[in-house]
Amino acid sequence: MKTLISTTLLLLVLSGCAVNDLSENDRKEITDTFMMTKDAWNAGDLEKFMEGYLNSEEIAFVGSAGPIYGYDATLKRYQTSYPDTTVMGKLDFDILKLYKIDRHSAILIGKFYLTRTIGDTWGYYTLVWQKINGKWVIITDHSSAAATD
Repeated sequence: MKTLISTTLLLLVLSGCAVNDLSENDRKEITDTFMMTKDAWNAGDLEKFMEGYLNSEEIAFVGSAGPIYGYDATLKRYQTSYPDTTVMGKLDFDILKLYKIDRHSAILIGKFYLTRTIGDTWGYYTLVWQKINGKWVIITDHSSAAATD
């Protein structure tokens, strides 16, 4: 009986670990797409930046002003908030955690930095990714700039 309980607990722990592990291929696809968004941002190309997002009215962006739904509304929000490369600055980020939710979903948590001539800023993000038609895309973006003193 003790062996059965120990084996059951071990299998539960191992299956829990496997659920959170992305394959190397999925991890690479997500990080490659994420790097593409960074490169597009740093080139001042918001349309290219948005290619990392699902082009759908189902996506959501959540910032300090609350949620915005839809691809076009999210692009417009970026264009309004970051009208030129001076405001956009140069983007860099740290990936703090990337893990699988299920076979077709993952969460990426990290910290972003914008280096700008008008003053640097930074904050945190949580991105929900889904693999749709064989491609990993962002379906939800929750980004918050850090409070300033």
